[in-house]
Amino acid sequence: MLTAGDTLSLTIDRPAAGGRMIARVNGQVVLVSGAIPGERVVARIERVGKGVAYAAAVEIEDASADRRAASADPLCGGCLYSHIAYARQLEVKSQVIADAFKRIGRLQLPAPVVVAASPEDGYRMRARFHVRGRHVGFFREGTHDVCDARLTRQLVPATFDAIERLTAAIQSAAVDVREIELAENIDASNRAVSLDSPAPIEAGMLEQFAATGGFTGLVSAFGGHGSPHVSDTLTLSSGQTVTLRRHVHAFFQGNRHLLGRLVQHVVDRAPADGDVVDLYAGVGLFSIGVAAARGVRVTAVEGDRHAAADLAANAAAAGGSVVPVHQSVEQFVENLRPEHGRAVGSVIVDPPRTGVSKEALDGLLRLAASQITYVSCDVATLARDARRIVDVGYVIDRADGFDLFPNTPHVETVVVFNRG
Repeated sequence: MLTAGDTLSLTIDRPAAGGRMIARVNGQVVLVSGAIPGERVVARIERVGKGVAYAAAVEIEDASADRRAASADPLCGGCLYSHIAYARQLEVKSQVIADAFKRIGRLQLPAPVVVAASPEDGYRMRARFHVRGRHVGFFREGTHDVCDARLTRQLVPATFDAIERLTAAIQSAAVDVREIELAENIDASNRAVSLDSPAPIEAGMLEQFAATGGFTGLVSAFGGHGSPHVSDTLTLSSGQTVTLRRHVHAFFQGNRHLLGRLVQHVVDRAPADGDVVDLYAGVGLFSIGVAAARGVRVTAVEGDRHAAADLAANAAAAGGSVVPVHQSVEQFVENLRPEHGRAVGSVIVDPPRTGVSKEALDGLLRLAASQITYVSCDVATLARDARRIVDVGYVIDRADGFDLFPNTPHVETVVVFNRG
């Protein structure tokens, strides 16, 4: 029986969701960090759970040709795959998607999933920095230990510079700030931060922090300076432009290199006739694009107050073809029945990592839309929900991946379901 502290030689079989790789010892599954499928490694058991053990590679006995030197601490947030050559990362993520559909959803995808590549450096437009004493950065995986975010190269250098100036001013003023939430636009011409502090911050101090340079807005629960919003304009292949504002606290897809491509992909899947319902619409990333390019009426539903306010503003700027609804998805689908209004041609759904709730999915399926486009950041909950969607008569038309977070196990997946 395996116990914590054991060291053993393992052959790595295949990837698992979450970043570890699968090996086996006498039939027992061992999930190994820091490894690549096909390698032989020496691993140390970290802990043993029900039916599975967790281990970390401490020595590489037979290295993969795809192993490379990690540019930063592999356990610093966003670096778990940094030891894997980038082309192989995309293959691994494709395998993880297919495996989740097979194991969790008991579904076979119609074709291997192609995962769109992203430049590895400077891709992030959103980030959370943790402040612990004199240390500012990301958390190391599974801990509250702060690591140097700059070494990960996930943000553009000017953003790291601005954050360093800001944190130096905060520490010099002895203000207790625990978290710094960052949002910036594609070209980094707008950059807003929100300071999380347990005690009030004087208005003059906030202005002093904003004056450190590099920010168009700085806010806290006790006031702010400048605008809490950033804005982007995307140009679609049809020639229409989409302008979106978003609050620093509003969810938004975070990869500047793939944002336009992801939006265009969802727009291209949308039918040119019939009303569209966009659930978990956020600030209107997909709603506004589909309405502009397809000329259809889109009802966009968002429960978060910051994102819903942005959605309303973006819908108004789009000219009225998007109807914003500030309501939980569960409430909306409970009240909306096809027989009580216009027929729904298609549904776009982009839920949080937990997937679509049972109540929301029940209501969504009652709409009997001809098409469902499901955008997911978690393959396990996507595969779970896909099973239910297929069980009521839908067929998987295609699945595509977008590598919004290079060097991490995360992958954005877009699946199109057509009603059979």
